[in-house]
Amino acid sequence: MSILEEELKELRQCVPRVIADSTVEACVPAMVRVKIEKTKYKQITACFQFDPQYPKSRALIELKSRYISEKLLDGLTKLSEELADKNLGKPQVLHVLRFVRNFIDENPLCCCSEEISNVKKKLIEGTDELKLRQKTSSVVLKVKEGQYYLKYNLTVPENYPDQQIKIEEKECNYPPVFRRWFLAQSVEIARQCVEPPKKKKPKDPPFVLRPSMEPVVSFLIDEAHRYVNSECRMCRKKAFPDDPKVRPE
Repeated sequence: MSILEEELKELRQCVPRVIADSTVEACVPAMVRVKIEKTKYKQITACFQFDPQYPKSRALIELKSRYISEKLLDGLTKLSEELADKNLGKPQVLHVLRFVRNFIDENPLCCCSEEISNVKKKLIEGTDELKLRQKTSSVVLKVKEGQYYLKYNLTVPENYPDQQIKIEEKECNYPPVFRRWFLAQSVEIARQCVEPPKKKKPKDPPFVLRPSMEPVVSFLIDEAHRYVNSECRMCRKKAFPDDPKVRPE
């Protein structure tokens, strides 16, 4: 029995037991394909092919997912290839599968990586900030315009995007009416992403569930920057005083 055949035999027996939430879809010399599905949106299928020199050469690795972004998968594939290179001359598949499974566990925000990448493009360098907290499956958004600022914590639930993100104001020195507007509208935007309208009009298209991270973060960034330097339509003066501690007349 060849080294590859021995590895395939071991994989058939141990992968479902050792790799949580895994399914062996193919395990033959031509290809090994294993699907790892922690949730509907946190799933990766790992495919391996072998040349005649394997395991002295690296297995050809391909990672696929319906919901995780191509950019993230490309980076994860490169890391998997580096891990396989460290195990040349030995079975490589199980090492890579463990690595991919651990990545899903340790990076719960992988299900919204493309949204995070998109909203980062809207941040103003030097004033705005978006920090990822993988351990708590959350992001911290900081937006600053002049001397005004807000800081929000956005938590991504396990079954995201089927469930909306949880929104919490941590700090904000905008006037009270704007603070209430920012928070209430953020929650409403998130709700509309996952719940159909309560009163549907006959000509409305069918409701389609949408991820709520990007719409909420985009709203907070846009609105926080919009009002500070705007003019009052009645008196034509700045709507906000330069100093947040000064109450407008």
